[in-house]
Amino acid sequence: MDPTSETKNLTSNPSETQTVEQQRSTGVSWLLLAAAGAASLSGLMLGYEMGLTSGVLLQLRGLLSLTCRQQELLVSSHLLGALLICLAGGPVLDRYGRRCSLLLSAALVVGGSVVLMASSSLVAFTLGRVVVGMGTSLSGTAACLYIAEISPRERRGLLVTLYELMLVVGVMLGFSCSYAFAALPNGWAYTFGLVIPPALLQMAALVFLPPSPRFLVTRGKVQQARVVLARMRGGTEEHLEKELMDIRTGLKEESEHSFWELFSSKANLRSRLLTGVTLVFLQQATGQPNILSYASPLLRSVGFDSDAAATLASTGFGVVKVVGTIPAVLLVDSVGPRSFLCGGAVAMGTSLVALGALTLQSHTNLSSLCKSHTGSNRTHAPWDLNETAAQLGSGDIFATDPPHRWNSEESLRADREDGGVGGASGRGSSLLKWASLISLLVYVAAFSVSLGPMVYVVLSEIFPMGVRGRAVSVVSAVNWATNLLISMTFLTATEKIGVANMMFLYAAMSFVLLLFVIFCVPDTKGRTLEEISKELAEK
Repeated sequence: MDPTSETKNLTSNPSETQTVEQQRSTGVSWLLLAAAGAASLSGLMLGYEMGLTSGVLLQLRGLLSLTCRQQELLVSSHLLGALLICLAGGPVLDRYGRRCSLLLSAALVVGGSVVLMASSSLVAFTLGRVVVGMGTSLSGTAACLYIAEISPRERRGLLVTLYELMLVVGVMLGFSCSYAFAALPNGWAYTFGLVIPPALLQMAALVFLPPSPRFLVTRGKVQQARVVLARMRGGTEEHLEKELMDIRTGLKEESEHSFWELFSSKANLRSRLLTGVTLVFLQQATGQPNILSYASPLLRSVGFDSDAAATLASTGFGVVKVVGTIPAVLLVDSVGPRSFLCGGAVAMGTSLVALGALTLQSHTNLSSLCKSHTGSNRTHAPWDLNETAAQLGSGDIFATDPPHRWNSEESLRADREDGGVGGASGRGSSLLKWASLISLLVYVAAFSVSLGPMVYVVLSEIFPMGVRGRAVSVVSAVNWATNLLISMTFLTATEKIGVANMMFLYAAMSFVLLLFVIFCVPDTKGRTLEEISKELAEK
């Protein structure tokens, strides 16, 4: 899951009734922009780790001779770390604050990345990915809360969007860097290591930034909170006192509700929670995490005849995610999240049906998603990278040609036998692979403009203020758990039922999503949070 869910629950406030005069008097200081920018680096790091997975997986599965189960373990280890910190990170955030949590998470990212760069076994890679997953998840949660808590209401959406934009830019960079270093011996180490500079930059910036005013109020440091607000707002004393009063009121309202009320019939909270949980389940069950995590192996299987070509093609996913997010951000208020969800579900289902049909036509080798086309004749142990690294030799680190195992004659011959390249079927195979790529890009674009951002808009609107934070935390845990389960079983399920049938299954889930949105998700366009909450409480 995505951690932006913690952002959305704070981006809207039921008491947003400021006058035009009040809005004009509240400025955005350089300190506020610097704090929001530093926190948004968390989105860049999380997106980067999400984007690099598929390209690095292609390199490591050949070097380590990974089985399907081992590849699933490597991919899902990052998600496992994210889930663990999602379940246990709340006390850290509440006790030590958002800023200290960001410092801790950046340290975890740096430490985990160093472990990954020095790894030579599957166990070490898995451990490093778990640590990085913990760091990026805690970082994302803390950053979302920090940005929301330091931002004035009328600028909160804009500053939160900065985090979301950094997230999709990070995905694009992850895809791009995994391709850029694919041709180098041990290029995966450079790819893993590139997340360290933004983590160090964030740590350096946070040392000079203040805690959020809301956290200071919870610790009884009202005078310090007033000073921080004055530095970040630059408004009149009257408006600073009003914002302090709003913070106190919100904290009091939250304290009046217990966690277990979420599971009661009071104000239909149980039904609302079920709506949120179902939405995030369908968000994952439509296949997006697997399309991203296994993008390069999937493209390899539909006809891109080298690991480097498949990784390059998959970088288009990152570009499409960035482009697709822009109209979602600009038009959500005028179009409404429900319309975006319906349109996106139709486009996703249609593109997945097309991809499944194309996969059937291309006669995809089912084992190609799990097994590298290269290095199948190696005899060293699959968990030992030392021998593999030695065999790569001490060639020029800046060489532009991929390792010889990626382009071996045996690999090309195997591709020809599978109908991927060459022969009389070459032209037809070429058309099929490009049509498959277009279908995947349409799917990613549809997700990016609809299900990706809009689920969290809905989550921020269907829960009352007093329990919104707790509700979205529960939904986020379900999101990460579902993502983990689906990613851990994708390759195994693909070997059992085939790539085409997996695409058809994801398409079916997309149409289930469409029906669920039509019949169960309220239309919130142009309505206040009070109106939405009142209607849902009565249903």
